[in-house]
Amino acid sequence: MRRIRPLVTVRREGSVRGRTSPVLAAVGLATALALTATACDSGDSSRASGGASASASSAGDGKIKIPDDIKQKLREHGIDVDKWKNGAWKKWNKDDWLREADDFINPIIKGLWNPDRMRKAHDPGKVVDAGDLSGDQGVTDPTPAPVEAQAVPAAYHAHAPVAGKVFFDSPKGTMVCSATVVKDPAHPGKSNIVWTAGHCVHAGREGGWYRNIAFVPAYNNAGRTAAELRYTPREEVAPYGVWWGDWAQTSQQWIEQGGETGGQGASYDFAVIHVTPEKGNGGKSLEETVGAALPVNFNAPAVPKVDSITASGYPAAAPYDGQKLYQCQDKPGRLSLQRTDPTMYRIGCTMTGGASGGGWVERGADGRAALVSNTSIGPVTAGWLAGPRLGAVAKGVYDSVCEKFARQ
Repeated sequence: MRRIRPLVTVRREGSVRGRTSPVLAAVGLATALALTATACDSGDSSRASGGASASASSAGDGKIKIPDDIKQKLREHGIDVDKWKNGAWKKWNKDDWLREADDFINPIIKGLWNPDRMRKAHDPGKVVDAGDLSGDQGVTDPTPAPVEAQAVPAAYHAHAPVAGKVFFDSPKGTMVCSATVVKDPAHPGKSNIVWTAGHCVHAGREGGWYRNIAFVPAYNNAGRTAAELRYTPREEVAPYGVWWGDWAQTSQQWIEQGGETGGQGASYDFAVIHVTPEKGNGGKSLEETVGAALPVNFNAPAVPKVDSITASGYPAAAPYDGQKLYQCQDKPGRLSLQRTDPTMYRIGCTMTGGASGGGWVERGADGRAALVSNTSIGPVTAGWLAGPRLGAVAKGVYDSVCEKFARQ
């Protein structure tokens, strides 16, 4: 395997600033890995709350309603909805930061994600950890040649209707990731399920669930520049609405092992979000609204048998600005972080931070597209991306979320 130069950093492509996991590769691999979570403390979070009510569901008449069980759960965690929406969510006392798998709470704050706040949710800066990650920890193929990311033509919805952005808040500021609309077997044709990276919803072993998690399908569908977006109304920035996560789930491995630097937990760095519209949507699901959803393949072929994978995302670190959708297509290789963890897919790609969580799509022998991975890590200098292979653990996370909402 070709040696990666020292101080190349693996970033978590599109999540919290500096979210990385110590990645290692094969014999003689010495590398500093870092998750690239793109972040920006926009400083305008309080003004964006809009004085709306918080909730976990939305009625067809456009009024936000809070189910009794959610109200009770909020009370159990000492959360006052009115205080929360007016800024209490910005208190990140570690003792109060909800962390366990069943602790997820994400009250809707209507109007919080305004165009300015969404536009500023990025930071090209990287966090680099210069750890020694050398050692033979499994099968790793030579570092792939960089593949130049290609801009997706506007309108994005016509070319990649399932792609979008996930926005969220962390102790370090306003963050952004990429995500994909996927099918829900419990609700054929009417899915409200989104797939992203685990580090886009949960901080891992040293933290807990992020807050104000929302999905915007076909963000900036017209492909406007950052300068143009300063004067673009929310209805155009988010043409298919803002969808809040009323439940999210990631792997227990990510919760227990995931770290801000390096590659811990990267092989299990995936998450599933169930969403609900911020505003009434006439009872239409996310899938009905965007007109598409991808199936998830939890039995994708071994790396050598995959001819091509296409990764999509909104890279935010230089030379990109996070406002436009890009894709890379390449034949994947293998990246092994630890012998005990599943081998990851790796492709050549120049996308940078902000692309984290974006979907990796493969076309099977039948020619049909399916999600097989999501962007997790990549070197800070760009050039390649790696994502987890989706197996039994990923299917367990997915099935759990689908079953939770099966009767709703």
